[in-house]
Amino acid sequence: MPESPQPRRWSWAYALPAGAAGAVLGLLPWIIAGGRLPEQELWTATTTAMPFVLLPFSFTSVVLVFSLLIVGATVAGIAGRMLRVRGWGLLLLVLGVLIVQGLATAQTATVLRAGLQERLESTVYLAALVAGTVLSMLVGAIVTILVAGAPRAGALIGLTIGAIGMGSWTALLLDPGRTAEGVFSALLPLTPWIAPVLTGIAIAWTGIGTAGRVIAALAALVMVWVAPAVTTALFNALGSRVLLRSSSDLIDYGVGVFQAALLTPELALRPVLAAAGVAALGLGLRALVGRRRRGAAFADPPSGQAPADPPGEQGVQQRDAGHDDQDGAEHRIVGTHSQAPDEQRGEQHR
Repeated sequence: MPESPQPRRWSWAYALPAGAAGAVLGLLPWIIAGGRLPEQELWTATTTAMPFVLLPFSFTSVVLVFSLLIVGATVAGIAGRMLRVRGWGLLLLVLGVLIVQGLATAQTATVLRAGLQERLESTVYLAALVAGTVLSMLVGAIVTILVAGAPRAGALIGLTIGAIGMGSWTALLLDPGRTAEGVFSALLPLTPWIAPVLTGIAIAWTGIGTAGRVIAALAALVMVWVAPAVTTALFNALGSRVLLRSSSDLIDYGVGVFQAALLTPELALRPVLAAAGVAALGLGLRALVGRRRRGAAFADPPSGQAPADPPGEQGVQQRDAGHDDQDGAEHRIVGTHSQAPDEQRGEQHR
């Protein structure tokens, strides 16, 4: 992902379609899976085929909705960074993401509202899902701005959030039917490691050469540590129909699951150690490549130029040249004084 203060020519013209394409790519696994609305407890009638929707609206799919939106926003941000969008171009990029995701939210909410029972619970249920989706869209807009236009320290934060969403996104892509007979279902156990590995790669790309980048790298590791606990708590709490009837029990249960997942070493330390290990390996390779490039630049100077001397040798040569100049000056002065008596004697003789 190139980084330059100067935008590419006409980059703003590609910003809007790039943002829209990124958002569509984020929705792709759900569309491949068939896009059928998850079963609803408040649905009006029993049916064998739920209607097609662009987002999986359900309390049990909150994490998946977040992942679909965040991955699309991150892809759009990467495209914007490659285009080096700035100013109006960055605004158009975010607008492209929000247009697609807003239309997907509106279409899903309309279909869901038409099929829900006419009850207060249905209104609250739909409002909660729409509010959560809009919040995810706002987080995605921030991610797009960070990845596309922020310095590398800020881009690392956006990339880490996008990496966290890649787990559920990839799991749905590998196994659209959510069955053990999927072609790539054997790879599903690897999906929890996607976020740590991608975060480690992002840290290596960012580097740790400044205080801001070090702080961003530490923040990325913290997010990798906390994110699995948050998703586990949401999935367990919102997936229980019994708990949904009592908000206090729901919150207490969710907090308990979050604390258990966050503070259990065998669960919490593995993603952090994986991200740190990948980052250390990437930083080491980056330093090695940089050292070889500097060595090649010193050993192979441009044609027609002499190889540059090391700084130490240049200093010695300059000092030697200075001493030579001083010795020559002293010799000239001495020669001048030695010739003066001879000239005086010649004048007296004449």
